[in-house]
Amino acid sequence: MRTYGRDKNGKWVEITTDDNGYNDMVLISNLIQNLRLAPGESPFYANNGIPAQSSVIQQILPTYYVNRLQQQFSQYFSSLQIAMVSDDPPVYNVSVITNSGAKIITEVYS
Repeated sequence: MRTYGRDKNGKWVEITTDDNGYNDMVLISNLIQNLRLAPGESPFYANNGIPAQSSVIQQILPTYYVNRLQQQFSQYFSSLQIAMVSDDPPVYNVSVITNSGAKIITEVYS
């Protein structure tokens, strides 16, 4: 399995299955991209994403869409929690316990 994500310098890098056969980093990268994606923005995955910008404008939190993403991706990890840290701009705290037992915590800015 593979996907592409940006590194800390903003360059695109390929993320693949690790040497032990776990796809955890691929799926975490995909989850983060979905949190940053707006619905209908991707020509391949039009149903994915959250309406973060319109939610800020309308003052309605995109809780339903975040919960839907959490349910969609939770099957791939031992534990997955997504919590809103800030609503202006939307910031989410993503806490994952991978299948190999590693704990990954990151903040995602939409």
